[in-house]
Amino acid sequence: MEPTIAEEYRRFASREARGASPLYEELASGVAGDRDLIALLYGLPPAKRQPNLLFAAARYVAGTPADYQGFRRTVLDHRDAVVATMLSRRTQTNEPARCAALYPLLASLPQPLALLEAGASAGLCLLPDRYGYDYDGRLAGAVDSPLRLRCRTEGGSRFAEPGAVSVAWRAGIDLNPLDVNDPDDVRWLRTLVWPEQHDRLRRLDTAIDLARPDPPRVVRGDLNARLAEVAAEAPADATLVVYHTAVLYYVPDAGRAAFVAQVGRLGGHWISQEDPGVLPSVDARLGERPPADVVTYALALDGRPVAFSAMHGGWVRWLPA
Repeated sequence: MEPTIAEEYRRFASREARGASPLYEELASGVAGDRDLIALLYGLPPAKRQPNLLFAAARYVAGTPADYQGFRRTVLDHRDAVVATMLSRRTQTNEPARCAALYPLLASLPQPLALLEAGASAGLCLLPDRYGYDYDGRLAGAVDSPLRLRCRTEGGSRFAEPGAVSVAWRAGIDLNPLDVNDPDDVRWLRTLVWPEQHDRLRRLDTAIDLARPDPPRVVRGDLNARLAEVAAEAPADATLVVYHTAVLYYVPDAGRAAFVAQVGRLGGHWISQEDPGVLPSVDARLGERPPADVVTYALALDGRPVAFSAMHGGWVRWLPA
């Protein structure tokens, strides 16, 4: 049974925001018990009711509130503008730190690579070769890059110390691609970063600066409708890698199954980084359950789980081989 809106907001407060954003924890808890805002959300399509979208839309319209009462006034006083933003925008968090979990897997594959990201947003996770990485003091990637992504690791990795990643071709697919050279799109990307997370905002700004001179191509469209077409553009002498992070959660079950089947027919490799429960075939091969009190992704290569990873980057827990 699908959770009610109030249950979804309580879950967001306790599992996602707690310990990560005191303001968002307060806002989510407040919405869960607010009849007026629950009624507003029920008037929206189900895909437009997420906490991240509501909170970002309110901040986009009127800035970051000091507390729940300020947030509530913003939403009710600027109802039309907030709703319009929620209907026209999407939750397109483009967190480059997620590349730290992807990089060892990418480095383990035959080089050079042809990268195809589903749900690419502005394409910042299509640039893993432009970032540096620090795995508990062990450096990898572009070590002289202005963006160094620090990642705490747990467990023994089945992958060797990651070497260089060479990218021959890259492209993304998104329902609404964002442009790193469009000020309004950049403002939306920055608004999607949670209020107290200043390090994330600095990471985002640095990644945008790195992307601007030569941004990756992100085509507009449904991932199932465009996947085969875009993949066919990849050079034959490069290793095709299709990957995605926190994307299939927004796709209905039938669409997820169709996507997995399509990826299997492409003949390349597949990296998924999704909430457990999104891909039953990956879940069935997990040797252990993820933490129950925090959102954790299951990282898998070609359908085989290899690690749990953090929602916004920062740590990877490798699973036994």
